[in-house]
Amino acid sequence: MMGGDFAPLEAVKGIARYLSEGGDSTRLVLLGDESLLRPMLQEHGLDPEAMTLVHAPERIDMHEHPTKALKEKKASSIAVGFGLLATGGMDAIISAGNTGAMLVGSLFSIKSLPGIHRPTIGAYMPRENGKLGFLLDAGINADCRPEHLAQFAVLGTLFMKHVMGVEEPRVGLLNIGEEEGKGNMLAQAAYPLLKEQSGIHFIGNVEGRDVLLDKADVIVCEGFTGNIVLKMAESIHDIVVRRNVRDAYFDTFNFESYGGVPVLGVAKPVIIGHGISGAQSFMNMIRLAEKMIDKDLLGRISEAIV
Repeated sequence: MMGGDFAPLEAVKGIARYLSEGGDSTRLVLLGDESLLRPMLQEHGLDPEAMTLVHAPERIDMHEHPTKALKEKKASSIAVGFGLLATGGMDAIISAGNTGAMLVGSLFSIKSLPGIHRPTIGAYMPRENGKLGFLLDAGINADCRPEHLAQFAVLGTLFMKHVMGVEEPRVGLLNIGEEEGKGNMLAQAAYPLLKEQSGIHFIGNVEGRDVLLDKADVIVCEGFTGNIVLKMAESIHDIVVRRNVRDAYFDTFNFESYGGVPVLGVAKPVIIGHGISGAQSFMNMIRLAEKMIDKDLLGRISEAIV
């Protein structure tokens, strides 16, 4: 509840919106400063007794070193949350707080699923036809080996199929040309692995101009390139807003519509939101966590990774 630029108010508003739209099947565990949360919940017509409030008065700021902060601020909402997640006190965790701390907590508190080389985080890519693509890695694995990209393809496929409802996700390798044999050493080595990878529908290379088109549902690359693509897409939305351009397609670049993205490959659902998340974003993050659990995404990943 304490993570994000507008915490905890926007998180409280997001919970109110979630509950007002029929979200009553999940027991919410609210981590944060109870002296702030309890009156704020009541001001927004929410019953604190209908939720589980866990007092976590410390806060990890965005500028803090994630590993150091988690060690030193054991009463922070992120540290307390990962402790509960690791011991079965919660089934999923969401936060718009320090991304680095969320990733460190994911990797060292709850660990990777067996067989996972490296957990990954993706980014939604709004396509011209109104549907979403999913690009991964989006920044936590700046340097990768070919086998990492092949595994990202499996993780992205399972997420898009079972959580996002794409029946047969098409997987593309982000490259500088469509022909096999194009690209740097990583792309050239990853291509044959993706061709042979079971459980995915590999369509070959896709170029930068294809990212926002209906070419592939899952696009894989190393996190250095992926993060550049992500930030470029975010800048498009910022420019459109500043220039007061009215177009339904550009509205889909608003991250609030999707909430957050999951860390794929770890043993429990972890959802990371944007630091400037508002109410709609928090509501959608709760729904995404619910869907991951309902569809048993982690169980499906465990079955696929051998």
